[in-house]
Amino acid sequence: MKYSGIGASAGIAIYPVYKLIEVDLTIEQQSITDVKNEVARLENAIKTTSKELQTIREQTAISMDEEHAMIFDAHIQIAQDPEIMRQVQEKIEEEHVNAEYAYDHVCQMFIAMFEGMDNEYFQERALDVKDVRRRVIAHLLDVPLNDPSLINEKVIVVAHDLTPSDTAQLNKTYVKGFITNIGGRTSHSAIMARSLEIPAIVGTKHITDEVNDGDLVILDGLTGTVIIRPTDVEIEEYRAKQEHYEKQVAIWSKFVNKPSVSKDGKHVEIAANIGSPDDLDAVKKYGAEGVGLYRTEFLYMNNDNFPTEMEQYKAYKAVLEALPNKKVIIRTLDIGGDKHLDYLPMDAELNPFLGHRALRLCLERTDIFKTQLRALLRASIHGDLHIMFPMVATLNEVRQAKAVLETCKAELHAEGIACKDDVKVGIMVEIPAVAILADQFAKEVDFFSIGTNDLIQYSFAADRMNQKVSYLYQPYNPSLLRLIKMVIDASHEAGIWTGMCGEMAGDKLAAPILLGLGLDEFSMSATSILQTRYIFSELTYSEMKAMAETCLTLDSHESVQEFVEKTIKGESK
Repeated sequence: MKYSGIGASAGIAIYPVYKLIEVDLTIEQQSITDVKNEVARLENAIKTTSKELQTIREQTAISMDEEHAMIFDAHIQIAQDPEIMRQVQEKIEEEHVNAEYAYDHVCQMFIAMFEGMDNEYFQERALDVKDVRRRVIAHLLDVPLNDPSLINEKVIVVAHDLTPSDTAQLNKTYVKGFITNIGGRTSHSAIMARSLEIPAIVGTKHITDEVNDGDLVILDGLTGTVIIRPTDVEIEEYRAKQEHYEKQVAIWSKFVNKPSVSKDGKHVEIAANIGSPDDLDAVKKYGAEGVGLYRTEFLYMNNDNFPTEMEQYKAYKAVLEALPNKKVIIRTLDIGGDKHLDYLPMDAELNPFLGHRALRLCLERTDIFKTQLRALLRASIHGDLHIMFPMVATLNEVRQAKAVLETCKAELHAEGIACKDDVKVGIMVEIPAVAILADQFAKEVDFFSIGTNDLIQYSFAADRMNQKVSYLYQPYNPSLLRLIKMVIDASHEAGIWTGMCGEMAGDKLAAPILLGLGLDEFSMSATSILQTRYIFSELTYSEMKAMAETCLTLDSHESVQEFVEKTIKGESK
């Protein structure tokens, strides 16, 4: 029996099913007389939950990276939220009901409120509240949750969904992959699977209804195919496919210390995206040629208050010194959209992804902006620093940001603090208006970096976190490719370069098209670097240019995908 889903993490696994079944957390309303004891029960459950989440956070930082660990900061904040606690305590005291009933009632109110909002960010917060609620209620009922970390045999985990805390506890020694009913390529569990480097398929809809514990399944994360109780012939076929894939991985591993060049010697720079200095191990492990995107917002999100100039300086200095003679592009604060700071109150917005965020916020709060720019300028003496502004929409925004940077530079000089005068400044191209006017923006900056995650979302008017419009995530669509070519051509005519730091840069089909279009730098998750370097080595630059030219003439995402797949397959014969 075959099922189809979304291939969220590449690889093939053939193992028995471990069905992660939700435990019974049925709650009954009970009348209580000892209010003080009930409140104490609640407080103990909150404390235990917070400690568990902190442990999971620490484990995630070690097994994955700081960026993924940040997910659990939000969960800890929900568990300790004073407003939720106040409402629960009031319900216990005023209605004399048991703690689990009161806690569930309040959480369900928040969940319903978030789910009812026409905004994907707040709908994601509903999932976070559900995860925390489940954990607190389990402690109040004294019911042990299914603990994925206790799995001690090689299996494929099957579940309706995997919460971030479930995924973070998967031991890849035993968990060889997972399959879920719901989810998309950008869901927390999918992103974590790619970091763990285990195959995963999400969005199968009903897989939990079709399998039992111990059933043998084939998980093909390359195509999104699940085969339940396969025949001997199917097992043999996929063993061969698995062996072929593993040989490919072994071949890719030999490219760690090789230059990134096409078959005919065209060099391209392949860099890594990072969220903190803790991610540098992966940068070195996979042989990145620099950092194409350092997301500084995680430095802010991992703090109880705005990080000081000195704290930021030390973080930036650590990355620059760890990568001598390599370019490091540090993006200024990109808060807003789906990223918020508890200590920075912001007005509620109907669509925060299109609202007061990133550079727009920084230009209003120049006190925050100047602290970061001063720290960056001070760190510039320790390496090849490039500063990048996110969410740019107009030329005036670029000019304002550069003016603030020059002010900071003058202040540091006046204070006798060393900094470079010639720090390169660039912008992210993620709004179609900037791509269309790229020839004018190119006169103002030293480089472009295309952020395809947002550029795709804004070009197709489709929320990239919304599963119902996920079909509009079309990185190969000729309209998008034409926008990208427009940016690259404009930069080259002005004598500057263009890179890309969105997920598309590490896409195995998109990469050769992009190089053929003339893209100068690719920045991606460190785990995608070796495969991309290998793909380039198998094709000549002239072949990729011809491929890109043809793609621009096609009429759909699907036609480009089909053409590139056939072309690459033909060239590899």
